Amino acid sequence: MPGKSGTALLDVMNPSQVSTRTDPAEDTTQRLHAESLRQALAQEGIAADVHDGYGLALVSVWVRLVVWCDGYRFWWRTGWDPERKRAVYAWHPAIEPGRAARRVAFRYADLRANHPLSPTISDMASATSASPAGNLP
Repeated sequence: MPGKSGTALLDVMNPSQVSTRTDPAEDTTQRLHAESLRQALAQEGIAADVHDGYGLALVSVWVRLVVWCDGYRFWWRTGWDPERKRAVYAWHPAIEPGRAARRVAFRYADLRANHPLSPTISDMASATSASPAGNLP
């Protein structure tokens, strides 16, 4: 018959009992670094979105270009190694968002050349930028 330690073990093994959130202060730090990267990318003329939670912040830049931040570093996928059958990543310290943005901008330019906007998205983007309110009445 399990004692208290057995019950505690069952609680840990039960996913509904394990918190998926980290310290909210850490999430804030990661989001702040990701937001700094987003602003630095904007200075490079690149629009991006920031999303956070579960101990990471993500900067969504382009098709196949998402930058992760854990509060200490940024990392993003740069390619594929067919010999090892795994992704290749680049990383940069989170305390240098400007330099990281410049490196991400090079990857963005490469991907943008190989993955341009679809005609539908391109038409929507030009229609939205033509009027200040977009498609709103």
